[in-house]
Amino acid sequence: MRLKRSFQQTLNLHIICILLLKIASTLCNELELPSKYVQAASGHTNNWAVLVDTSRFWFNYRHVANVLSIYRSVKRLGIPDSQIILMIAEDMACNPRNPRPATVFNNANQHINVYGDDVEVDYRGYEVTVENFVRLLTGRVKNGTARSKKLLTDPGSNVLIYLTGHGGEGFLKFQDSEEITNQELADAIEQMWQKQRYHELFFMIDTCQAASMYEKFYSPNILAVASSLVGEDSLSHHVDPAIGVYIIDRYTYYALEFLEKVEPNSKRTMGEFLTVCPKRVCISTVGIRRDLYPKDPHSVPITNFFGSVRPTEITSGVVNITFTGIPEDEDSLEIKQIAKGATYGDLKIKFHEQFPSKLFQ
Repeated sequence: MRLKRSFQQTLNLHIICILLLKIASTLCNELELPSKYVQAASGHTNNWAVLVDTSRFWFNYRHVANVLSIYRSVKRLGIPDSQIILMIAEDMACNPRNPRPATVFNNANQHINVYGDDVEVDYRGYEVTVENFVRLLTGRVKNGTARSKKLLTDPGSNVLIYLTGHGGEGFLKFQDSEEITNQELADAIEQMWQKQRYHELFFMIDTCQAASMYEKFYSPNILAVASSLVGEDSLSHHVDPAIGVYIIDRYTYYALEFLEKVEPNSKRTMGEFLTVCPKRVCISTVGIRRDLYPKDPHSVPITNFFGSVRPTEITSGVVNITFTGIPEDEDSLEIKQIAKGATYGDLKIKFHEQFPSKLFQ
């Protein structure tokens, strides 16, 4: 008899839980924000950056400096580490040849330590592979992959993809052991679009014959820039005598010089950014592809891709949130009382214990 009564009480408890979940679901589905707030939230809502250095070995120091320079800039302009995927194929800061351990500089005068004190590298060393890069973009990461290694974008995400390393016509080398072709990259980005993983995408690449990597793109809402055209080399900027290698590439050097003057509330535009490295300073010819991008780059704030600025409306008034489609029963009346400011203490609502041990006594 006692066992039967205990079973009946447990069943009643389950029924109550189901009813509470139903009420909560109704609340979530039937909330209506004022239309002006809904319209303001459509389109671009968040920013992500995927920054990739594909080269290893000490003589490629400049490629690590390149990617860390962009990392430092987007982080300074507001994109949090949780929305930056940083892939570095070689740890130059800890390389035994580095005379200044735990530092990476992008200028021989050592103005900026781009490694800094709070760099969060998501893919390091031999984790930087073509497979992991494509899996990251398409969202097909392996089971057990840490959240920090996932590109958790959505239809409102503006995504910056920056690549640096060694390349040729139609390919980019990873680790000097494998390659990704321009067709494979184009197909990965198309998967992103089909799976609603971006709103707009800015593709930026600093490598030899860089423009060949965006030639096969066919997905919408992509703006692309490359440090060199097909048949051209992308050149380094200067050597640091203290370490004996080139320390940064020309295109990234002038891009960083521009970004250092940008503030989070800046009025600078993507159109201005596309002209940061004319041929007289870059030596190579910067390539630009805008036929897939429906907007005029001169009307797009640079913070749409390199920052994380949200249009915010501050109001001292009350925003009315209405409930629609909820049946007029006793439960819904109590819910509406909560919406009007009543506290749980004012209502006749009883909450069951999370661990009702008395049921099993």
